[in-house]
Amino acid sequence: MLPAAGAPLRLGIDLGGTKIAGIVLDAGGAVLSQGRVPTPRGDYAGTLRAIADLATLLEETAGGRCSVGIGMPGAISPGTGLVKNANSTWLNGRAFAADLERTLGRPIRVENDANCLAVSEAVDGAAAGAPLVWAVILGTGVGSGIAMRGCSIAGRGRIAGEWGHNPLPAPRDDERPGPACYCGRTGCIERWVSGPALAADHARRTGRPLSGEAIVAAMRAGDAEARATFTAFLDRLGRSVAHVVNILDPDVIVIGGGLSRVPELFAGLPPTTAPHVFTDRFDTPIRASLHGDASGVRGAAWLWKSA
Repeated sequence: MLPAAGAPLRLGIDLGGTKIAGIVLDAGGAVLSQGRVPTPRGDYAGTLRAIADLATLLEETAGGRCSVGIGMPGAISPGTGLVKNANSTWLNGRAFAADLERTLGRPIRVENDANCLAVSEAVDGAAAGAPLVWAVILGTGVGSGIAMRGCSIAGRGRIAGEWGHNPLPAPRDDERPGPACYCGRTGCIERWVSGPALAADHARRTGRPLSGEAIVAAMRAGDAEARATFTAFLDRLGRSVAHVVNILDPDVIVIGGGLSRVPELFAGLPPTTAPHVFTDRFDTPIRASLHGDASGVRGAAWLWKSA
């Protein structure tokens, strides 16, 4: 049941490494209030206070008590109740969900931020109404989330969708062992198809350090080296996407993150994915996130939709 019986308002918080975003939605998904504050990096107690203060402000603006959903990096371990796998490292090993419930004085629902993206786009975004949605984040890092009929699928260990730390599928000789990853492994998908990975690969190929944005701009201007780098990126992304399609067979794939703003990605990805999918016809829609940067915080609010 909802924390406040019959409450039609849903508050979502997206806890990022540099900012905390919040939103209040009504029952139809209309925005009643929204805001953001800087994340107190490295300060666990300060992070709890910042979330609580933002929630109070947004509820006052919206005019009612809300259910509360939180999207965060990493996950809450079902074995310990503590945060694991968060790149906001000051959260790791902390009883974040329990501490925040005490601070706010009500139950909350917490999910990985990629799962919140999947929920948002499945409820009223680019995959609205689709039964099974796989949402991919391609940005500074690489992650993904899964939604079934608008609800997050987190898995037994709360790691469903941790796609970026699997090895690149079908690596070629020049892709072994692959770049080192902060997780301690080499050749992770994240080290091949994130924004920084695109830039790093171009520097390896050409000796020219360019940002991902600059590589795309150069490609559009006719630069052959930039085109070759982007073509290799699409090939690796296609292999990586196909690996999950062969397991999950989603109805819609939604892509968010900074690279979702590159139209050439959506034109080039289906033909690089199709040869690696174990089927007679690959026609799964691949769409950009409808809500863009707001998808995570909207998905956090929708975590209470099933209540």
